[in-house]
Amino acid sequence: MIVHPNDIARRARYGSIGLGVIFAVLIGAFFRAQVIDHSRYSTQSQENRLRAIPLPAPRGIVYDQKGAIIAENLPGYAVSMLAPSADSLMSVMRQLSSVIPLTQGQMDAVVRRYRRDPARPAVIIADASFDVISVLEEHRLNFPRLLIQSVPKRFYPDGPVVSSFVGYTGEITDVDLNKPQYQGYKPGQIVGKAGLEMQYEKALRGKEGVRYDEVDARGRIVPQPAARADLMPEPSAPLYTNIDMDLQRYTAAIFGDSLQGGAVALDPETGGVLALYSGPAYDPNRFTGGISVDYWQQLLNDPHRPLYNKAIKGTYPPGSTFKLVTAVTGLQLGLVSLEDQMPEPCRGGYQLGNRYFKCWNHQGHGAITLARAIEVSCDTYFYQLGLKIGLSRLVAGGISMGAGKHSGIDLPEESKAIFPANLAYFTKRYGPRGWTAGATTLNLSIGQGENSQTVINMAKLYTALAAGGMAATPEVVRQAPHRERIFTLTPDQMDGVIKALAGVVASGGTAAASQIEGVMLAGKTGSAQHAGPGPDHAWFVGFAPANAPKIVVAVMLEYGGHGARAARIASSIISHYLKVATATAVQTEG
Repeated sequence: MIVHPNDIARRARYGSIGLGVIFAVLIGAFFRAQVIDHSRYSTQSQENRLRAIPLPAPRGIVYDQKGAIIAENLPGYAVSMLAPSADSLMSVMRQLSSVIPLTQGQMDAVVRRYRRDPARPAVIIADASFDVISVLEEHRLNFPRLLIQSVPKRFYPDGPVVSSFVGYTGEITDVDLNKPQYQGYKPGQIVGKAGLEMQYEKALRGKEGVRYDEVDARGRIVPQPAARADLMPEPSAPLYTNIDMDLQRYTAAIFGDSLQGGAVALDPETGGVLALYSGPAYDPNRFTGGISVDYWQQLLNDPHRPLYNKAIKGTYPPGSTFKLVTAVTGLQLGLVSLEDQMPEPCRGGYQLGNRYFKCWNHQGHGAITLARAIEVSCDTYFYQLGLKIGLSRLVAGGISMGAGKHSGIDLPEESKAIFPANLAYFTKRYGPRGWTAGATTLNLSIGQGENSQTVINMAKLYTALAAGGMAATPEVVRQAPHRERIFTLTPDQMDGVIKALAGVVASGGTAAASQIEGVMLAGKTGSAQHAGPGPDHAWFVGFAPANAPKIVVAVMLEYGGHGARAARIASSIISHYLKVATATAVQTEG
């Protein structure tokens, strides 16, 4: 077949045009990749070559009112690993377990953490000891994806002394990551788990930084300087509290290892928490970097419940410390005066129908006034005063004074005090025939029955007794005080109540052994019966100086017996605080 020269020329032209189009497309593609999309492809290249390594931020330092450190940060080490897949991560960890101790449970936790966010290095040991780091450095070449970082480690200089209010930190859990308040958090990060660390997590956490390490095609770290600048972590601002660490240490020392209960000291004017302790305590430093299984089991199995905050979470019958609610309710309603006697003198108890309600003093107190009934804690007098007030008004009086509420302290997991909201409560709980108004009234009037209060709530109630009816909301962190009026008495009535409370600690009162030399202490003891086995719970709530209160202290000893025992502890705490305050004032003036 003969092809005409013109056809050959035409085909050559078409071929040239086709090749030209192809070259034009290729040149356009090259131009687009190299010029137009240069930034995007450069970033992708950088991201393939560089791995972002998070840099934890130091948590904010926590100070007491005088500048003493409650919580700070020390240098520590964290061990983590870059991994292309969960299977690869598990395989390397199994090899690593021949070098350092790693349980199957720990390895499973690391894999779960990795699956949450594969882009982040999977944390293997959050707080590694120097010995572990030394061993890993010796085997560094065998584990090229291993990361050993210097990280800030939370430290509490006073350990168990502050655990009741400062709490502790720990790694964020899968459950936490699903909560709205932890939006934006990543697996492996450290968060507050209790106390101030949890309450003020957002303020204390700081801003995480990032470091860029170069990796090869298999994701192994290349030992050379990063090609992009680091973003340094930003520590958070410090947190200033109302805590007086000298008083906090003194309170913890009094409880020691033997006493079980809670104690709270408040500034009656501002509600500032000067000290808050729950005994026995735990060491929050043991939680840093992950608590050991042995120590965790020890805490869980301890019958004294060190993890249970008895100052803000435990609810207990308040006993005779609650008689002031009955007294103030009667005085407000004009049903009684401080000089009034009840129809029946105390002969060791009170007969109501076919039941006999005993007074703690089986010999009886005789015919006494309300003021004297407060001083000697006469149950018989308050039985009759409760009946005079009536159950409905007695319940209303308790509610108005915060008996069924939270105290409002700025700590998480505070329990709500237990108190009936109305008379329907009793019918709902016991049925229409399961309770009688008379017996219920008598029990409530002396702080028993359907009445369980927290130590912090009783301390708040007594700030109102110390400040003319104005209750101060307890606040650990320094902020604007919040006060509210919960009862109103005349100046004469208020003076009479304070004198009666001072009589509790004077000669002839139920806490006569707790007097403070040169200082008038006012307060009320309580020996509260409870449903469980063991002696009564011992209570004392009081303030001093009685005429110009500077401190309110509430002490509750689980199974402590008579309230006089709690009174001696509270008296000692108050005495220590006032002596230190006086000495400081003298030095300042000098």
